[in-house]
Amino acid sequence: MEHLILNEKDLQQIKALGITEKKVHSQIAFFKHGVVFQKLIRPCSLGDGIISISEKEIPQLLSKHQEGAYQGRLLKFVPASGAASRMFDVLMKALKSGSRLHREEIARKAEAGDQEAKQVLSFVNGITRFAFYDDLKSVLARTELTMDDVLARGEYTYLIEALVTDRGLNYANLPKGLLKFHAYPEGCRTALEEHLVEAISYVQDQAGICRLHFTVSPEHYKRFMHHFEAVREHYETNYGVRFHVDFSFQKPSTNTIAVDMNNEPFREKDGKLVFRPGGHGALIENLNDIRGDIIYIKNIDNIFPDPLKGETFLWKKILGGLLIQIQEKIFTYLEKVERQKENKIIEEALEFAEKELFILPPQGKQLKSLDEKREFLLKKLNRPIRIGGMVKNQGEPGGGPFWVQGKKESLSLQTVEHAQVDIKSAEQQKIWNTATHFSPVDFVCGVRDYKGNPFNLKHYVNQDAVFISQKSKDGRALKALELPGLWNGGMADWISLFVEVPLITFNPVKTITDLLRKEHQP
Repeated sequence: MEHLILNEKDLQQIKALGITEKKVHSQIAFFKHGVVFQKLIRPCSLGDGIISISEKEIPQLLSKHQEGAYQGRLLKFVPASGAASRMFDVLMKALKSGSRLHREEIARKAEAGDQEAKQVLSFVNGITRFAFYDDLKSVLARTELTMDDVLARGEYTYLIEALVTDRGLNYANLPKGLLKFHAYPEGCRTALEEHLVEAISYVQDQAGICRLHFTVSPEHYKRFMHHFEAVREHYETNYGVRFHVDFSFQKPSTNTIAVDMNNEPFREKDGKLVFRPGGHGALIENLNDIRGDIIYIKNIDNIFPDPLKGETFLWKKILGGLLIQIQEKIFTYLEKVERQKENKIIEEALEFAEKELFILPPQGKQLKSLDEKREFLLKKLNRPIRIGGMVKNQGEPGGGPFWVQGKKESLSLQTVEHAQVDIKSAEQQKIWNTATHFSPVDFVCGVRDYKGNPFNLKHYVNQDAVFISQKSKDGRALKALELPGLWNGGMADWISLFVEVPLITFNPVKTITDLLRKEHQP
């Protein structure tokens, strides 16, 4: 452990967060020595790490899903703690620029190729098509200007302020889950409401109970609760269901220390250490605490209006059914391998692990004795399982499925983010660029073992799979450490299966103008 001087106040601050001194030292070491990059061997492709589901398989998988749903085994987990500020980056930048936000000036810049001006223009041109349009009109009506006045004059400063700042709807400072995404004849739905409707279709049990869990930030918890309570009766009555909804926060103990550009602890003006949220990888703690059974994971912004939900729901059920089917096979083999030491059963289980689960012994290692093979199977089959939907690569930013070489020369299937790859290596860059599929964060997870006990998910994290990014605070540069991503390093040692799903199942909202795409217009 390298020498790091922490005073008594530092130690008290660390203890109050629930972090150990040893953990702080290990985090500082990442800054000083750099992160450990993932070693890509090749992209996953159809038949080589990615499964294609045939038409004839679908009825059986849907039946398996239905069985699991009726038994109340299913739950939907939605990370929803992030603020929507990135959605409004371009609009906020336009406000802060000091430039005149007049239509003629914006159009001139757009015509000259200014991409941000084009986005502002798209926003204004599509203003009547946003689900929050009437709310925005009401905000403007409280001033001397009306929406008609603003649009007629082509002066957009007040319009944008009314949307993004606390002088109006304050959308840039709210979480995405509370923003109105879609308009319907009977009213508008927020992202949270759309997730409630989705849950009705594929996690509802025989008693009509739909179980959901949202991770939210403490400052927005009351807003989420009030919103959910305001809308639950409408959906429960109209759909004949009951919602069991829980909320949780990212734990302070998952915060990570920040450092300055010399890799020394970054401090406030009063001398306090600065800790930052550890990113969505910290949510492995929340996922672990649920002690669930079969859990769907989907981002808060990847939702559809009703007319396009059908195919999405179909594939959710297919993935869930596949997980249950694979899980049953795994459990059967584990029970047999645990009870028996027959060579026939062991060899059959090894073939199943290789052919259906892509589980291979470390390269160059032969499992010779029966005991070696049995020990390998009991270790490798008795792990959490995840089935991930993968779409064809359309150049979207984010991660994808790859064969990755881990410790002891072992190969495994992983979803990898760009920041985890040594792009300075021409070989690694080439492998990254030849990826055929993209991960839209569409997972269903089995988190109980063959005896019905919940796994301790924290035991299956690749602790080295961290990210380092540059940020600033009070005008000073700092380095921040993000924990292994929830569905990247956070699930690195899970049994992973990837399935090709249609592109239509991926419909995220990353910028405000994404809501103008036809997929988000009911």
